[in-house]
Amino acid sequence: MTASQAVDKPLLGIARQAAAGELLAEKRRVEYRSLPTKSWLNRCHSSRVPFDWTINPYRGCEFACQYCYARYTHTYLERDDPGSFETEIFAKSWNAASFRKELCQIRSGQTVAIGTATDPYQPSERRFHLTRNVLECLTMVRGIRLCITTKSDLVGRDADLIAKIGRQNRVHVSITITTADPAVARLTEPLAPHPHLRFGAVQTLRRHGVVAGVTASPILPYITDGRASLEAVARAAKEAGACHFGAQVLFLRDITRTTYFNFLKRCFPALVPWYEASFRQSSSPQASYSARIKKLVSEVREHSGIGRIDLEFPRGAAAVFFGDAQLRLFDEGSGVGP
Repeated sequence: MTASQAVDKPLLGIARQAAAGELLAEKRRVEYRSLPTKSWLNRCHSSRVPFDWTINPYRGCEFACQYCYARYTHTYLERDDPGSFETEIFAKSWNAASFRKELCQIRSGQTVAIGTATDPYQPSERRFHLTRNVLECLTMVRGIRLCITTKSDLVGRDADLIAKIGRQNRVHVSITITTADPAVARLTEPLAPHPHLRFGAVQTLRRHGVVAGVTASPILPYITDGRASLEAVARAAKEAGACHFGAQVLFLRDITRTTYFNFLKRCFPALVPWYEASFRQSSSPQASYSARIKKLVSEVREHSGIGRIDLEFPRGAAAVFFGDAQLRLFDEGSGVGP
């Protein structure tokens, strides 16, 4: 279902807002639409969440990662096709004056996270500059903690601006690099930037004095969970000057499960029986497997001589956010979403 198609039932909430949007641009496989937005800041209330506010300039993501936990968010727009998450991208309506007024709600010491439900530096950012607009406004804020999560080297474009924000606030950037192998990356995250470009972005950020690290989450069982694979990412992260390295195991739910299993059937059919058995009754693999991977990640981190994230968040919260993507927090109704 697209924004131009009629529906039998009345649209409510975010679905109504999406239907009111306009077509902004098109390319071969993607439509960009506007999304009328009343508020950019989303308040979080869960004690397990390592932030107080979230900002997501876009809905949907072009990177088409087979394992993306956020695919289900398009169902709130009355989109039933899992593929619409990567082909119908919504850019939120921007008003700098209105956003600056919203920023008055943020108190000193609170944490703002950008990119909890969609990548803030996906290709649409090159067209609409919404993430850049947000950062420019954040230069006026003092005494907060800002966390940016992305899978794009485009974040390097804003290194100077992020560094400027960091002079008055605590800023951290986490770049997701699940594999250093371009062939594997092309299969699992087909439209995301090449891994070496992302390592280059880490290097750029560090040259500007920005605290930046790498997460290899999610670890894909029997695809990217080998010691050699994880060590390759950690080693390259270390060489790029990354401040931390971490990773946790794949988490599958609802629409993501369907998309990921279709991917397995196409590219790794021999793994389907293991996945079916391991994820039959849970969104996570068996506890024994997860424990083994946790130990392996710790060993890889120690061997590479790279640290783990330490931002003085509530105990365990930073590990959840930067390690296992944000999906567990979605399940708790914590307000991580857009």
